[in-house]
Amino acid sequence: DFYKYFPFSRSNKNRFYLFISRLFNAIFALCVVFLSLFIFPLVFLGNLIANRGPLFYTQERVGLNGKPFKIIKLRTMIVDAEAGGAQYASKADRRITPFGKILRNLRIDEIPQCINILKGEMSLIGPRPERPVFVKELSEKIPFYEIRHAVKPGLTGWAQVRGRYAESVDDTLEKLQYDLFYIKHRNLFLDLNILLKTISTVVYYRGQ
Repeated sequence: DFYKYFPFSRSNKNRFYLFISRLFNAIFALCVVFLSLFIFPLVFLGNLIANRGPLFYTQERVGLNGKPFKIIKLRTMIVDAEAGGAQYASKADRRITPFGKILRNLRIDEIPQCINILKGEMSLIGPRPERPVFVKELSEKIPFYEIRHAVKPGLTGWAQVRGRYAESVDDTLEKLQYDLFYIKHRNLFLDLNILLKTISTVVYYRGQ
């Protein structure tokens, strides 16, 4: 009965909105990839000196309609950070290297996900993609959690600019409410609002 009481935004089936969204996603991703060519030499050098190990890493995440895909990011944690098994990241996570913390605060570690956007696996704005092991766990504890997968996962989202860092099931429940709000009300104005808030987060060095 969930769909009966929770009607999705008409934008989810609006061809004009979906076309503009895909077009903007492609333009944004291409621009970021081009601009990143100028800063990646510095990132490569910083990783070589202060973050020894692979520059990139891939990780399986759950995407649209529950379909898994490989997300691409710059490595910000120590090598073999999850040798003891999957675990939630926290704001003060000791596994994050000093150089990795800089990459996270400036959101530079997220830049490679533009490749995921160009491949159609992600969107610029939407719920953040989670790992299968956590999706299974959270789906058993939080009703309607998998509704997040009704839209493409995003590089940033309403939950990211409004909610706090998710370090527990309670935090995840709060973020889910923001995600469901976005799915229900998504439109070009809300997308623009999220994008501007994300830019503000980067400019004022409030990244997590």
